Amino acid sequence: MLTKVMPTSMLTVGEVARILHIHENTVRRWSDQGVIKSYRFGVRGERRFEKVEVESVIARLNKNNSYERISL
Repeated sequence: MLTKVMPTSMLTVGEVARILHIHENTVRRWSDQGVIKSYRFGVRGERRFEKVEVESVIARLNKNNSYERISL
């Protein structure tokens, strides 16, 4: 049986939401808008995010000092 192993540096929608202190739906929306890059895994197409990408978003938020207007 073949098993697919996800890299340990990948985070779930819930983990990203907790790190950024935002709602999970906001994480999904930002993913759809391209604010944060996500990867799809599994049959259900669950989103996963790289830790470095989340850190990049945090840096942009700190630079802008706002969650209201985050852009690429």
